[in-house]
Amino acid sequence: MSFFNWWNCALCSGVLLGVTAVVYAQDRAGWGAATVALAAVMAASLAVFLAGRRYYRYRVPEGSPLTPLLQVLVAAFRNRRLPLPDDDAELYEVRRPQSGKRRLLCHTYQLRFLDKAAIVVEPGAGEDACGPWRLATVTQVEETKLVLAMVPIWVCTLPFGMAVAQVSTFFIKQSSVMDRRLGPHFEPPPASVFALSAVAMIGTVAAYDKALVPYLRRATGGERGISILGRVGIGMAFAIAGLGVAAAVERRRLLSAGAARPSTSVLWLVPQFALMGVADGFALVGLQEYFYEQVPDGMRSLGIGLYLSVIGAGSFLSSLVITAADRASSRGGRAGWFAKDLNRSRLDLFYWLLACISAVNLAFYALVATKCSYKQTVRAGRVGDEVECAA
Repeated sequence: MSFFNWWNCALCSGVLLGVTAVVYAQDRAGWGAATVALAAVMAASLAVFLAGRRYYRYRVPEGSPLTPLLQVLVAAFRNRRLPLPDDDAELYEVRRPQSGKRRLLCHTYQLRFLDKAAIVVEPGAGEDACGPWRLATVTQVEETKLVLAMVPIWVCTLPFGMAVAQVSTFFIKQSSVMDRRLGPHFEPPPASVFALSAVAMIGTVAAYDKALVPYLRRATGGERGISILGRVGIGMAFAIAGLGVAAAVERRRLLSAGAARPSTSVLWLVPQFALMGVADGFALVGLQEYFYEQVPDGMRSLGIGLYLSVIGAGSFLSSLVITAADRASSRGGRAGWFAKDLNRSRLDLFYWLLACISAVNLAFYALVATKCSYKQTVRAGRVGDEVECAA
């Protein structure tokens, strides 16, 4: 399995234990005992982490990763009046020994205005013409293109972050007002229902890596089977289906609400949790791979930050949408969609709203993703010679 697949399996396994064993211990033995047990587990984890310190690989920072991007933008602006050469080989690039540990990138034809940063000014134009704020390499230009191309992709993933935010909030709230009895003597706490999503994600990641990818490799001839952004798009589609199922289940629950004891079984939540778990297995892991692999080599730590920002920004946007929907639905003295009593709320309409937003966004994402190109590195040859590019 790939690194990110292993990482997410381990992460979801920890979540699975946390929302089942730990939550059950909190209910039975109390918060104090559960907290002490968690502290002991964290201490053991820290000891294992420190024991492997001698085997870790460290990469010494080589200046600010943002400075080369700014230099390309400034150089492209200063050279804006210069015509682009007919032969792309005339654009400035350094030979491999001078590029250090950074890989050379192949030239692409997107965002052509940035190529002007790599135009070599005529000899005798002065030292300023060869400075880093006037002349950039093709690799630096391509790295800037990669970062700029990530902006629309990042924006398109925010509605997915909004959908993910519902799993740990309103989905859990739904379970608290449903019949959670599993047999005559067992009733799990509401938080434990989150385990359904974790199990679905673990199963999806394992099945994708061990069964689906080998089949798709044979069918498509590609190393990954499907592209990274294609994997993310599939996850978004599953999230839309999960929101639609959640709306239908909530509507059914509301029709039977009002009894002294909830009559709708918590098992009705299994499909929506499972669909969202599958969505996470495709989209979240795909986003990790995309933001880590497609950023410039010196910005990979920032790439992971971009992935995490999708979840964080999605949660903030979810709160804004909730506030806006509540104000709009409660105008004129009407009962709003959100109330302290879930039986008087209209979560089903809110889920449908998110599903519609996500569906429109998926169409826009598909358009953006088809226009997006992936990082292509120079495999062999000298700059100026015929080279082979690899995605």
